[in-house]
Amino acid sequence: MSDVIHIHDLVFGYASSAPLLHIQEMRIQDGTRIFVYGPSGSGKTTFLGILAGILEPQQGSCKVLGREMTKMSLSARDELRGAEMGYIFQSFNLIPYLTVRENIELPCRIHKKRYARILAPTLDQEVERIVARLDLSKHLDQNVKKLSTGQQQRVAIARAVIGQPKLVIADEPTSSLDSDRRDQFLALLFEVCEESHATLVFVSHDQTLRSHFDTSLSIADLASSGQSEAQA
Repeated sequence: MSDVIHIHDLVFGYASSAPLLHIQEMRIQDGTRIFVYGPSGSGKTTFLGILAGILEPQQGSCKVLGREMTKMSLSARDELRGAEMGYIFQSFNLIPYLTVRENIELPCRIHKKRYARILAPTLDQEVERIVARLDLSKHLDQNVKKLSTGQQQRVAIARAVIGQPKLVIADEPTSSLDSDRRDQFLALLFEVCEESHATLVFVSHDQTLRSHFDTSLSIADLASSGQSEAQA
């Protein structure tokens, strides 16, 4: 199995403050479902921002999908993120003036590599194939603002996994759900990630989720020269 993520001696901090993260060594292998937990303000979202190439560490190496993020330009990191990663935000970040269908197909409209990896003959059919598994078929032509929170979360899953990205990143997406809906959300997320053979990095403050994942890590341990190796 190959490393999807390999971090070495990484340091990140914001201006005029002590380093927030110092990760000595971290490896996440292909196909792993990894859970990173910690309280608010502990650096979870910052960690995801580094993985996604949104934030640049001050020191160290961060290889994601075989690319050294610290040596890539901002535009190259943007392209890698769009073509090879799916991102589920805590607030979903759906485009409010677009329909469900338009939101889901957006990554494939923007990135040719995502479009090239769809499993159905057409993009419309691929969207319909994915939403059928997420119980969204009757909502495809609705504006996303008219959906419930749970429905919006399922749209966010569909948008993240369409075009079979190699890495799916989830930032506290279950924080507003009760336990039954949370477990249903996770089951759907795992199912579609497994279908696309995606590695999943999921962060949350809710430690009761740990048992659902292959590996769990404390952001506090990682942030203080921690070492970890996550394997499928």
